[in-house]
Amino acid sequence: MLIQGETGTGKELVARAIHIRSDRSDRSFVVTNCSAFNDNLLDSELFGHKRGAFTGAIVDKPGLFEIADTGTFFLDEIGDMSPSLQVKVLRVLQEGTFNRVGDTETRKVDVRIIAATNRDLAAMVAAGRFREDLYYRIHVLSVVLPALRDRRDDVALLIEHFLARHRSQRPKRLTAECAARMDAYPWPGNVRELENEIERLVVLAGDSPTIDVELLSLRIRQWEPTAEPERPIDPRSLPAAVEALERRMIGAAMRRHGGNKTRAAEELKVSRRNLIRLVQKYELE
Repeated sequence: MLIQGETGTGKELVARAIHIRSDRSDRSFVVTNCSAFNDNLLDSELFGHKRGAFTGAIVDKPGLFEIADTGTFFLDEIGDMSPSLQVKVLRVLQEGTFNRVGDTETRKVDVRIIAATNRDLAAMVAAGRFREDLYYRIHVLSVVLPALRDRRDDVALLIEHFLARHRSQRPKRLTAECAARMDAYPWPGNVRELENEIERLVVLAGDSPTIDVELLSLRIRQWEPTAEPERPIDPRSLPAAVEALERRMIGAAMRRHGGNKTRAAEELKVSRRNLIRLVQKYELE
């Protein structure tokens, strides 16, 4: 299975959820980040090594594939893996066999692979930077996690969840202005950035039961949406003037509410369905 999405969207959480709901849930769930090691270290990390295989290899060491045998192995940031290691991983996926570094003995494992990446693997395949056969091998089932800015309704739910997780002695809540600021912010670091901000706010709030806007990080307090250039209104055509006014008001409301159509519709006093139609008509998405 391949999980794709920007950094911070929660790819490892999804992988753990898949493992927990699977028939391997009572077995190991092993995680490694392919971008955290150079080639030689990652080779030893994945497949293990034989004593004397290289300087410092003073004992035999099993690799993570062996440790994950009969369980689930989560390969994070697989797009950063070198071509030579891609060949070895492909062999494990196709045949279930591998060799430790410096060893001639072939070992066999039964492992479910869940891979994840924040890169466009299809584009990397087209550019020759990722093996096509490995791509199709890990792409049997695919899950694409949307960025937090594309699921605005989740922001308030996640804020409540993280406030409960990181609260100290007494529950805390955001003021209306603070909540509006956080709701409008695009969260380029996704859920991870949001959780870090909530943890920071809880610490700074101290014993106060409320968290006000002045405690927000400067980047969030000062963030302003980029306004669409205003189109001139044609004074000779009433329909054109109405369209220009609609476009301007809808665009402004959507920016104020960070793209949240439900809140924008409430402010403009129109139905959400009608707002969606107008957003599509004026290409304001």
